[in-house]
Amino acid sequence: MSVSKILVVDDDVTFCMMLETLLRKHDYEVAHSYTYADGRKKLADFNPDIVLTDLRLPDHDGLEILQLVKRDVPEVPVILMTSYGDIRTAVRAMKMGAFDYVTKPVNPDEILSTVQRAVNSRNKASTEVNLQVSEESYIEGVSDASLKILEHTTLVAPTGMSVLIMGESGTGKEFVARRIHALSQRSDKPFVAIDCGALPRDLAGSELFGHMKGAFTGAIADKQGQFEVANGGTIFLDEIGNLSYDIQIQLLRAIQERKIRRVGSTVEIQVDVRIITATNEDLKQAVLRGDFREDLYHRINEFAIQVAPLRDRPEDMLMFARHFLAQANKELLRDVDGFAPDVMQIFKRYSWPGNLRELRNIIKRAVLLSKGPVITAGTLPDELTAEADASAIVQPVEKGPVDEKPAEDIDLRETSRRSERELIITTLEKVRFNKSKAAKLLNVDRKTLYNKMKQYGIPLQ
Repeated sequence: MSVSKILVVDDDVTFCMMLETLLRKHDYEVAHSYTYADGRKKLADFNPDIVLTDLRLPDHDGLEILQLVKRDVPEVPVILMTSYGDIRTAVRAMKMGAFDYVTKPVNPDEILSTVQRAVNSRNKASTEVNLQVSEESYIEGVSDASLKILEHTTLVAPTGMSVLIMGESGTGKEFVARRIHALSQRSDKPFVAIDCGALPRDLAGSELFGHMKGAFTGAIADKQGQFEVANGGTIFLDEIGNLSYDIQIQLLRAIQERKIRRVGSTVEIQVDVRIITATNEDLKQAVLRGDFREDLYHRINEFAIQVAPLRDRPEDMLMFARHFLAQANKELLRDVDGFAPDVMQIFKRYSWPGNLRELRNIIKRAVLLSKGPVITAGTLPDELTAEADASAIVQPVEKGPVDEKPAEDIDLRETSRRSERELIITTLEKVRFNKSKAAKLLNVDRKTLYNKMKQYGIPLQ
């Protein structure tokens, strides 16, 4: 096995020598630089596998080292060292692509553990050819909600706490779970994701805990359950509220006693697994209804993370859109440069019920349909543009001085009628007068839409 090469960039000579001695003692090859300029040169000459950089350098900010690495050798993990222990700095660094951060004075065990995780991450990325899309498409946003998620994942990841991730479908709950695993002490062990909503009720126990040959019809051989597969690592149970009550009992026992029993077996198997769960429903209400065990709820909810829907994070829209555009270009072998200005306005007005998953699919479709250098409104689905335009019409606008007509003479009812008529016409035009689609977008039934069209003199065809 080749020796991993580490570049240390820090202007504290004594600290640099101490760190170099520590790393060499654990069989790492080390080079050090005291300035950004020399670090930049060593990056090219030394060709490191890992970069450790201080936040404060005499000639540049350590974050500029991070930017340089991410631009020139993005596969190289960067660990930031700071004397300030400021979570905001960590959030900014992680958002820019840092692998992790450590605070000074550095704990030898902590720095060695972090370096080893970075090496494992680098090796894993180099050897795995078939990466899942969800693993390679995670990016951070810049909104307050996104920064809060990053802050929470950074804080909880190194612990062994069970985490419950809550949010609507498509918001990226699995991405958050994978990030927690990647930043944890278990990052070099398996991450196993299970969609509990897709588990057949009668086979859920077998899938989670395994079974013995002959345990039931079709059990033609012994089978390892996913808890055994994830042993030492992390198991992610998505949509955990879909598990049946009897499986909830078995899961609670597995969490409490760290033991499982395969279906059809009397032998207990010891497992060491961190539990991360996710749901798009209100589990508290499920507990009150008697559909979800209260003791299990408290076991999986040692730390909760709320993932906000995309419509509540407009500041993130452009960043996510550009990311998915780059993905689509790569997958479809296209070269679309960006978005027409009106497209981003449509994106910001649309409600995104499918959240990030829907945004990714719409951009991929638009890239396929694009005939020019940018994505235009004409490549977007009619339903999306119709809803966005309807939203624009009903948005409150800043009022300037009212013409000469006194406020008391304004006919509010007539103004409302005109706005409603314009909204119906605009929606119909966008869906090419498909009444069913228009009614759905306007949140009325077809009969109500027909009556409104007759009332306002809008042609029925």
